[in-house]
Order: sequence, then C-alpha cells, then structure tokens
Amino acid sequence: MVSPVAADLLERWTGLVGPGGAQAVGGDLVTRWSEPHREYHDVAHLRAVLDAVDLLAEHAVDLSAVRLAAWFHDAVYEGEAGTDEEASAVLAERVLPSVGVPRDRVAEVARLVRLTAGHDPEPGDADGAVLCDADLAVLGSDPGDYAAYVAAVRREYAAVPDEAFRAGRAAVLERLLALDPLYRTATARRLWADRAAANLRAELDRLRGGVSGGAGRPR
Repeated sequence: MVSPVAADLLERWTGLVGPGGAQAVGGDLVTRWSEPHREYHDVAHLRAVLDAVDLLAEHAVDLSAVRLAAWFHDAVYEGEAGTDEEASAVLAERVLPSVGVPRDRVAEVARLVRLTAGHDPEPGDADGAVLCDADLAVLGSDPGDYAAYVAAVRREYAAVPDEAFRAGRAAVLERLLALDPLYRTATARRLWADRAAANLRAELDRLRGGVSGGAGRPR
C-alpha cells in the first residue's frame, strides 16, 4: 500500500515530467527515498525540500530544473558525502533523457545535484541558491523540529562511535557557520537565517561539551 507521502510525491512527479513511462521512474525514485536505512534522508525530507523550493520559486531561473534536482539530490544515499551526490547526479544523467527531459536541462540538473555536496553556489547562481537554500531549510526550523532532525541524522550514523561522530559533526557545523551568508536567497534569509544560526551554535556548544547530537552530514 502506497503511503500518503509517497502518493503525494508521485503526483508531484507526474505533474513535473508528465505521465507514461515517467511513472515508473517516479516509482523507482520514491522507492529509493524509502530505503530502510534512511532515518532523515527519506521521503519526508524530499517532500520538505520540494515544499521549500516552492517557497523560494520566485528566485529561480529554471524552476523545473531545480525541482528535478531536488528529486535526485539524495536519490543515492549511503552516507558518504561527495560520493552520494556524484552517484545521484550520474543517476539523473542516465534516467532523465528517458522521460523526455532536454539535454541542456539534464546537464543543469546534474550540476545542481553535485552542488549540494558543499552548499556553496557561486554568486549569481540563482538556481543553485534556491536548491541549496531549500536543502538547508531544516537548519532554520524551530528548536523541537531541529532536535528531531539532529536525532534522525544521528540514527543514520549509529555505527559511528560517539567521539568520531562529535568531531565530524562539529566540523560540518563550523563549515556551515562560516558560510557568509548561509542562505543565498533573500526569502530564505528572512525565513530561516536567524534561527539557523542559533540552532547551529547551540548544537556546536553541545558537541563541544561532549553531548552527542548529530552526524557527519548536514542535511
């Protein structure tokens, strides 16, 4: 039985690329996002990113490319930063032509997916800014939702010992705090920037105090 979240996602996918063979591709993507080892990077995260893209849509140049990139940005997920994004981009390059996506848009989708490895788009990269801001929207959530995010990501890294885990997560938080600005679109800065800075600093303080609270990847 298809869950309500999966059903909503499949409807969105069909609306984005059309019916026909695209339904099989959408079903495969939802299956990937539903893999049992995903505690945070799951269908709920995908839907949240798509929702955030909708909030930031006015800033995009090629909104369809951004939405497609959201679908693919963690389609391959084994918890290996950089490697996952590259594999996800390659998957997009292989699959999207089969559902009629033009070659230039496929290339843009793959570029955007690769960009989520660092969340650091170049100035003027409007579509990169929208995707990265949407992927990091969770950082600006209220403290309760942020705590749930942190706990879910930690479960994905349950095999990592606490000491290594704290060191890796602290490095990620420091990198995020060093981004100036963290969010590149005006809408994202207005909606999430202040809470994100507070959440990141509070988590970093907890980690430096020896309290386990996150994992190696930020999303």
